[in-house]
Amino acid sequence: MKKGTKTSLSLAKITMKATNSPLGKKTSYKSIYDKSLLFPIPRKLKRDEINIPEKLPFSGGDIWNAYEISWLDQKGKPMVALGEFTFPCESVNLIESKSLKLYLNSFNNTKISSINEVSDIIKKDLSEAVQANVEVNLYSLSNEQFSQINQLEGINIDDLDVECSEYTVNNKLLKLEADSTFVEESLNSHLLKSNCLVTGQPDWASVLIKYSGKKINRENLLKYIISFRNHDEFHEQCVERIFTDILSICKPEKLFVYARYTRRGGLDINPFRTNYKEADLNTNIRLIRQ
Repeated sequence: MKKGTKTSLSLAKITMKATNSPLGKKTSYKSIYDKSLLFPIPRKLKRDEINIPEKLPFSGGDIWNAYEISWLDQKGKPMVALGEFTFPCESVNLIESKSLKLYLNSFNNTKISSINEVSDIIKKDLSEAVQANVEVNLYSLSNEQFSQINQLEGINIDDLDVECSEYTVNNKLLKLEADSTFVEESLNSHLLKSNCLVTGQPDWASVLIKYSGKKINRENLLKYIISFRNHDEFHEQCVERIFTDILSICKPEKLFVYARYTRRGGLDINPFRTNYKEADLNTNIRLIRQ
């Protein structure tokens, strides 16, 4: 049995046993507001698997962009908006993405007086579900943030000539350069792919790794990123695994890991973890595949 499979299966069983869980089921959409559709999952379940201590070795959050938000005004006219939800990584729970999609669609035939009221309802419901303060911003479709296509900073390592044979995550692939040069650099790759823990559907992402410390071997870093290809884990958990693997094996003084996942069900999820503070770490940039 591959590493992590037992815990992953346990998590799937736990979630699917819940009577209100949409996981792994054919689900009918509700078009009247229903906050009970939200399905929280404890972060601790997967953090225990990779030995993340209760006192987290990182800070950060999960930025969700929502492209399918609609409700009715008091005259019954449909209104639409774009959403940005930021979940702190210190929250007790994360939200399963299908349940958030179903929840947002439950607003479709619900009359609400203003976009601010919609925002307040979503903020209250999400914050209660994850047991932490969730930042919620709703925007009009003319918002420039969502129309601009950006690039990840740093050096892209995808063109390195590497031979790959491991497609189940393997942190032993990570290595430092032999000369132990101290560097500050930003590296990125568009080759991160994993699978949903429950449905098995592919999750595609670009990842940015910024660090200060002994120089990491780029070829081995790329092979490590590629080794997630057949790995079953939620977006947030993949990023925490990457962060903790690099931190424990390469021991950088500063480390920042940020993944931008492609959209599924009108949502994209973009977790970031860091052990240092920087003014622009929470910048919500949209990449070409998003």
